[in-house]
Amino acid sequence: MTAIIDGYLTGQLLVAMPAMDDPRFERSVIYMCAHSSAGALGLIINRLADHISFSELLGQLGIAAAPSQEIRVHVGGPVEQARGFVLHSADYVRETTLVVSEEIALTASMDVLAAIAAGNGPRRSLLALGYAGWAAGQLESEIQANGWLQAPADEDLLFGQNVDGKWHGAIRKIGLDLSALSSAAGHA
Repeated sequence: MTAIIDGYLTGQLLVAMPAMDDPRFERSVIYMCAHSSAGALGLIINRLADHISFSELLGQLGIAAAPSQEIRVHVGGPVEQARGFVLHSADYVRETTLVVSEEIALTASMDVLAAIAAGNGPRRSLLALGYAGWAAGQLESEIQANGWLQAPADEDLLFGQNVDGKWHGAIRKIGLDLSALSSAAGHA
């Protein structure tokens, strides 16, 4: 979907290495919404929230529309878990939308939730509570320490319903054999 530009991973996937020992990110796949010298922000796309449904969230936000579709709520990351983000196809773009690539955008306003509930939202979407964030240089250090792999993103992997299969799907996109990976890869 998006090429790596100037060493930054905006529009790419971060895939946790098998030996990732941080339980917040174990076997996670993160779509990188923004990455620059100032830091990075991404959404975990393969972890469902078990404490709230889309209908319940709409009710809490006072959005009266009956949802035309029930979308699943994801845990986007450990930062600001009360804040919602909708990762979606770029056919829906408003003033508050961050266009990540030609195909993918991110909107964090309630307008997109109301549009989805009314059936006027983006063609494909993923709702996440919270995000994964890194300070300047932090993500690069984690990649150097063999915490993450990078993979190209595609809509089927991003928005596909098989949440449990996304990590393996991302590993396959990279073309790696899991048995060949170790936490010490790349160290002499």
